[in-house]
Amino acid sequence: MLPESEITRVLVVTAHPDDADFGAAGSVALFADQGVEVTYLLVTDGDAGGNDRALDHAGMAELRRAEQAAAAKCVGVTDVRFLGRPDGTVVPSLELRKEIARTLRQVRPDLVITHHPERNYQFIAPSHPDHRAVGGAALDAVYPDARNPYAFPDLLEEDGLEAWTVREVWLMGGPTRNHWVDITPAIDRKLAALRAHASQVGHAEGLLETVKSRLAAWARQAGFPDGHYAEGFQVVETA
Repeated sequence: MLPESEITRVLVVTAHPDDADFGAAGSVALFADQGVEVTYLLVTDGDAGGNDRALDHAGMAELRRAEQAAAAKCVGVTDVRFLGRPDGTVVPSLELRKEIARTLRQVRPDLVITHHPERNYQFIAPSHPDHRAVGGAALDAVYPDARNPYAFPDLLEEDGLEAWTVREVWLMGGPTRNHWVDITPAIDRKLAALRAHASQVGHAEGLLETVKSRLAAWARQAGFPDGHYAEGFQVVETA
């Protein structure tokens, strides 16, 4: 596993606005505290989410982009990028792999955080089809696409983007977590980031308390002291 001192840039690749905040915002806040540059790449802009029937798809997408920008600022992230694919229709296509590989070569992260590509039967919420598709495409973009100078040659020939090797990936939402981050110092910022997604959480009474309880349970599972909170990931070494 990468030593923290060797992580200077992180790319978080998710399907929808709020995915990074549910899965990794506490860890992201701690990275930002250490001066690590964090970029968010969202494959969709969440145009099929929310409960406001007065908004069409374009209106919901605009709202959710704004919410994600506000949530990102809560944890120290200002570089937020969207691919604008339709919410609910994502597949791990060659075209999606190329777009993620493009961002990998632009950002040149040491660490990528993304969705687990497998269904979690113990806790189904993270296993949305878009999540699994994005996780699979992101892993393929990490290995082999972004590091292979012969993959997508126009990224180099037309855009000047040299191949880049990501050294590690953390997968969110899977059934086999093997790395826990004590996010207790950042729990308030994580919850603030989640509150920024008002179109998603504003109507769900008790949701944030449920999230907080789950984070506390994971902290106990990780062996952290009482009163602590944790996010969990499966680490994949890729270098």
